[in-house]
Amino acid sequence: MWIDTHVHLDAPEFAADLPAVVGRARAAGVAQMVIPAIGTVDFDAVRELAHRYRLTYALGIHPLLSGSEPDDALERLQQALQVHRDDPRLVAVGEIGLDFFVEGLDRQRQEDLYTGQLKLARHYGLPVLLHSRRAVDAVLKHLRRIEVPGGIAHAFNGSLQQATRFVERGFRLGFGGALTFERALQIRRLAQQVPVEAIVTETDAPDIPPQWLYKTAEQRAAGARSRNEPAELPRIAGVLAALRGLPVDELAARTRDNAGAVLPRLLAVTDADDA
Repeated sequence: MWIDTHVHLDAPEFAADLPAVVGRARAAGVAQMVIPAIGTVDFDAVRELAHRYRLTYALGIHPLLSGSEPDDALERLQQALQVHRDDPRLVAVGEIGLDFFVEGLDRQRQEDLYTGQLKLARHYGLPVLLHSRRAVDAVLKHLRRIEVPGGIAHAFNGSLQQATRFVERGFRLGFGGALTFERALQIRRLAQQVPVEAIVTETDAPDIPPQWLYKTAEQRAAGARSRNEPAELPRIAGVLAALRGLPVDELAARTRDNAGAVLPRLLAVTDADDA
């Protein structure tokens, strides 16, 4: 059984055929998925999808939306967490974090939203799903100040030292399609070096397509599109298993346990659905 700990099923790319997308994932052995919100307007949508398809979800505000969120965004998140605090399918606060790669974003606004969301996660006893792009040290700095019940560093691409700091704080590291590229030396090296107990699997679909779905700039300019799907997770994980020299079945079991350890509600609701 595979778990996709990060997939945006509410994205417009899936609007036309979402039942088929979920069906293909389940047929491929992806038994559970986590759908993170990226803004206040997504809160109802991700929750509805999780209940409709017997999946799980997270509520949070993505740093890339920090400039377009209303002034009362944190209050809206707090209200949603309060209303749904007992929903077993609500497994985390996310997707939250910092992004210093995209130009034009207000860093102070990002940090205010990020730290406010860490405080909400701490208050409600929920782990967090972290976005960090060229901002790992800043993300860790605030985690040292505002302790939360662990979480997942999504699409992790920092150093081994930074990875160790996350693991020491009870976090797992999300690996997905990026590691399938032979030239992604840093991510592939990390996937081999970090403890297997620290690894969870993800797709970030429809984004971060694996190598076999990737389209070049020329192909994209000609109209070709590349949509990642959660059904790709077992093949992505097969590359990860080969990098680590592990049997695929063992990796599936280990990453399932890792996801359940850091997102305690996830396996409970999955087991209840299967009962």
